[in-house]
Amino acid sequence: MRTLLVTGPGGAGTSTVAAATALAAQDAGHRVALLSTATPAVPGLPVTVVDGQRALAEAWSSHAGELAALAPLLTLPPATSVVAVPGVSEVAVLVALGRVAAAGETDLVVLDVGPLPAALGLLALPETVRWWLAQAAPPRLRVLAQVRTTVARGRPGALEAALAAVGALEELLHLLPTGSDVHLVHAPEPGAAGTVRRAATALGLLGHPVASVTLSRVLPAGTGEWSARRAAQTDDVRAALADTGLPLREVAEAALAPRDGTALRALQAGVDTTPSAPLPASGPVPDDTDWLLALPLPFAEKGAVSLTRWEDDLVVDAAGVRRSIPLDSLLRRCTVVSGRVTDPGTPGAALTVRFTPDPAQWPTALLTRGGRG
Repeated sequence: MRTLLVTGPGGAGTSTVAAATALAAQDAGHRVALLSTATPAVPGLPVTVVDGQRALAEAWSSHAGELAALAPLLTLPPATSVVAVPGVSEVAVLVALGRVAAAGETDLVVLDVGPLPAALGLLALPETVRWWLAQAAPPRLRVLAQVRTTVARGRPGALEAALAAVGALEELLHLLPTGSDVHLVHAPEPGAAGTVRRAATALGLLGHPVASVTLSRVLPAGTGEWSARRAAQTDDVRAALADTGLPLREVAEAALAPRDGTALRALQAGVDTTPSAPLPASGPVPDDTDWLLALPLPFAEKGAVSLTRWEDDLVVDAAGVRRSIPLDSLLRRCTVVSGRVTDPGTPGAALTVRFTPDPAQWPTALLTRGGRG
């Protein structure tokens, strides 16, 4: 099952593009599911509307009894009074994805999760949750819980129940694999190219390529000064987006929002569902006695990326996104010497980090051979 995500600034027409993509794929004979945080009004198109508040209420109702048994001194509120916490919508999307995957009846899932910040939050969620779970439920704690369950002859306590919920959540985190295609939609407004470049950097840090850019709501040719000025602005935006080198397509502004399959097909707003080329793989590369690690950050500029080493993780900040990247066993035994952005401002921009072997953690025989045993 493949996932394809459509996003962009609010009002750019992302829901229309997502619905048109799902409908075109369905017409081509694919088994398609459309998951949306909006409500596309297209009869005959199967769509699952994801509502974070409603999903939380359903989950709370299903497990309220277990929670009350684990914490008998607490008075738990009913599902109708539970207030959603930030991030619940993203988790609800993962739960909906899990249900689609479990059914085994879908080849392609089109995700319409709203504006770009929501999409970035969803794509960052798996690694973010894994990081927090590693802090809150390290392996030694899980082993302790298993031992306690064995000693208690299968009667789990609060700790064991909490860790069981952790395991269920971890299973959902694999449903958004790194590399899932992301299609950006933007209206012909000033600053569109800058928004797309910044989005590509953020998505690159999370491991997702920009599969295409759709210039939406393009007005037809008209007469008069107003139409001329709008056309000139559209031309400028079109040229700036073309300069990014990303696949660019256009969708005309419709007189009325499409309300049925016929109108949606006529708009020809669906994106190409062919898998795009993945970002270059990241892995340590020998360089004399050191090692280099290149992390793809399309369009990143010098001075706009920060780098921190924390224990066995490399923490990178770029385009408003932070990612903690676990280092492999080789690089864990090295120290960070430097980091720089190579090919800045281009699609091939990357953060190149130099590591040097730590003599305290490497046998002398390996160091004399350039640290490559």
